[in-house]
Amino acid sequence: MQETPRIRMLLGLADDALIHGHRLSEWTGHAPTLEEELALANIALDLIGQARALYQATGLPEDDLAYLRDPHQFRNVLIAELPNGDFAFTIARLLLVATAADLAWRDAATSDDSDLPAIAAMARNEIAYHIRHAADWLIRLGDGTEESHRRSQNALDALWPYTGELTVGIDRSAWLGAIEAVLERATLTHPADGWMQGGGRDGRHTEHLGHLLAEMQILPRSHPGATW
Repeated sequence: MQETPRIRMLLGLADDALIHGHRLSEWTGHAPTLEEELALANIALDLIGQARALYQATGLPEDDLAYLRDPHQFRNVLIAELPNGDFAFTIARLLLVATAADLAWRDAATSDDSDLPAIAAMARNEIAYHIRHAADWLIRLGDGTEESHRRSQNALDALWPYTGELTVGIDRSAWLGAIEAVLERATLTHPADGWMQGGGRDGRHTEHLGHLLAEMQILPRSHPGATW
């Protein structure tokens, strides 16, 4: 597959949504409450739907893009592929990623691309809910018990080195302002910027992506061309 600049851009957005959506789907049957299990499943479906629309915009077979590429061919940011960790980690990641996605979709809404504005119109409505959901939970956790506060702060500290790559191409100051507004209400401390992880956009991933894809792709790879 030859990656033109447009296809590379679309794949980056699509892969972010697909991989993060898959991670959220892993909470099915494991979330702290039934209501939250349904909420995370619906957010995962939103993201997978966004990924489908973006894959279709490339003009390439969407199933091939999702199921038949190897890890080095994926263009998602590294933060999306990290294992879920505890609930605080998942919620903190959702807030960081969704806030960045919102800014990216705002830019896409005015793009000259033939497909992006329409996809952005759909995605922005969904992302607005994702941000509200994550913010509400992080405030509850951060301003909750000593244990929930500790776990939330640990999650932010662990995730922060991955936010440099996450905010490439968007206004990081706007992203940071939105995040800090939530952290203040959650009584959490904004981690200091320092050395940042990177490489996901260029296909240099953690070992976690390989394990994720092995699970996600096993059926189409084991039974090529199968339909149901």
